[in-house]
Amino acid sequence: MEHQFIRGEKMWLHPEKGIFWEARSTLLVADLHLGKGAHFRKAGIPVPLAVTSGNFQRLDKMLQDFQPETVLLLGDLFHSDYNHVWPLFKNFMTERPTVSFELVPGNHDILPDQDYRDSSLKIHPCYFVSPPFSFSHYPQKAEEVNPDLYNFSGHLHPCVTLNNGRRNQLKLPCFYFGVEQAILPAFGEFTGCAEVTVREGDRVFVLAEGEVVAVSR
Repeated sequence: MEHQFIRGEKMWLHPEKGIFWEARSTLLVADLHLGKGAHFRKAGIPVPLAVTSGNFQRLDKMLQDFQPETVLLLGDLFHSDYNHVWPLFKNFMTERPTVSFELVPGNHDILPDQDYRDSSLKIHPCYFVSPPFSFSHYPQKAEEVNPDLYNFSGHLHPCVTLNNGRRNQLKLPCFYFGVEQAILPAFGEFTGCAEVTVREGDRVFVLAEGEVVAVSR
């Protein structure tokens, strides 16, 4: 695992696409898109059932490695409306009573409010502050940036393309750290990705073969 110091805070980057804020014992995860496989199957697209169990296993791996007090989900916890994965996730939370699961809502989080109230999931506003950081689903626009608060977000499913100089290119998901904000890779499977523009002073860590690897651009 790699780590970064952001605003003096130690942040661990996990190969399962999470960031652990050590001082606050908080695991950050973005864009789980749970139930996306079921959504595809409903549309007649064959997606293995193992995708769902694999997501829970990967999340549990990070919980085992870090033992966080809080899991802060940066939006798009579920992919669409209610499906059979929601009760599974409720059970997942219930079986871990020492962990507070909390959600900063995203555009795909469209379950009825009652479903959230009936679970142990805590819902934050769309812009949540815990100094020296802020948290949102959407990356901040230039006019939204607060210089006193470094922002963590998701939504974009960031990736970069690496070229080995032999016309071979490889597109890999990444953690992106800009001067004023960071964007987490999408945790979920079948999410696609969007190339991010890397500028001078930015830091990028790709995820490849179970490792977090710093890259220079």
